[in-house]
Amino acid sequence: MSDARSLRIIHSEAATSFGGQEHRVFKEMVAMRERGHYLEAVCQSDAELTQRLREAGFVVHTLDMDGAFNIVRGIFKLKKILLAGRFDVLNTHSRQDTLIAAPAARLAKVPLIVRTRHLASPIGSLLTYTWLPHRATTVSHHVRRQLIERGVPAEHVQAIYTPVVLTPRLEHSTLRDELNLSAEAILVGCVAVLRPNKGHLELINAMLPLLRTRPKLHLVLAGGGSPGFEQLQAHITHSGVSDRIHMLGTRRDVPNVLAGLDIFCLATRQEAMGTAFLEAAASGLPVIGTDVGGVGEMMRPGETGLLVPLDDAQALQSALIQLIDSPALRTKMGQAGYQRVHTEGIFTTETLAKRTECIYDQWLRDLRPSLHAESVLSQQTTDRH
Repeated sequence: MSDARSLRIIHSEAATSFGGQEHRVFKEMVAMRERGHYLEAVCQSDAELTQRLREAGFVVHTLDMDGAFNIVRGIFKLKKILLAGRFDVLNTHSRQDTLIAAPAARLAKVPLIVRTRHLASPIGSLLTYTWLPHRATTVSHHVRRQLIERGVPAEHVQAIYTPVVLTPRLEHSTLRDELNLSAEAILVGCVAVLRPNKGHLELINAMLPLLRTRPKLHLVLAGGGSPGFEQLQAHITHSGVSDRIHMLGTRRDVPNVLAGLDIFCLATRQEAMGTAFLEAAASGLPVIGTDVGGVGEMMRPGETGLLVPLDDAQALQSALIQLIDSPALRTKMGQAGYQRVHTEGIFTTETLAKRTECIYDQWLRDLRPSLHAESVLSQQTTDRH
């Protein structure tokens, strides 16, 4: 660990599903523990994150967080937990858990309360970014700029990228064997949950003319989600090339799927960061993405992949053609992306932990004078009575 002292940190998360946000919380807690800090969490009892964190050896407190009644009850229950745990930092992650955990931390006088924003959607109330927490972090510089433009002081918000866990490059993928495809087949693929804002329909429509004119070309979609899966399947069935669009559903072997592709494309409509692009680059794939949110920060346009404007079907198709028809360009961009992710250290769990540690330490030092003044004033008021 660095010269910074070991911290006692507690994270709160209201979501019960396990997506990118919850995976970030998990990776951050593991990484910070490896740096010598002590961590606990507060989640809902039926959350998948609760189970995963406990399996990893963390103490997880459970609270019902849905509804106004649970907010009030949760504040006073959590206050007791925070007082007993003597935590230095509370880090919240969703609006609902911030409404519970941040007031509880204020009452328990936790020195530093941080809210992390994981989304690129429009920001409504600043209550859970400025009034309740002391500071805020974001998963990309794009989201940081959103908060600043909305009114959060620039010095009160910092960007900390979500990391990718790097694994050895697979020598062989079973994907082509599974789909009964030859080594000569060209596979464009996308790995993402099947939601409308992920742009699967736009990708399919851009690929259809290319599939009809290039017999070795295939599109592979990995990801689950209802009714997205059924809606896309119906669209594909009537395309005339359904035999060359492969819907894999939810996969637990994402590195294996990526290793079987030639090109990664995600025509996302909204993205705070876009770790899928990093995971693809880490597998040695050239990437194509839409210029929204933090996507441009995940690649070097023209070097590791191609960035196209949102809702520009022609630009998306042109980018696909560039890479489909040029094996040399695919190799060049894929190698550049692989080198960036694996050697520059920007998106590693160690970098996440070091940067988080540094930011926490700085903010704690910034806040201590005011916290000390509050403590003295409180003691003087008590003495007078």
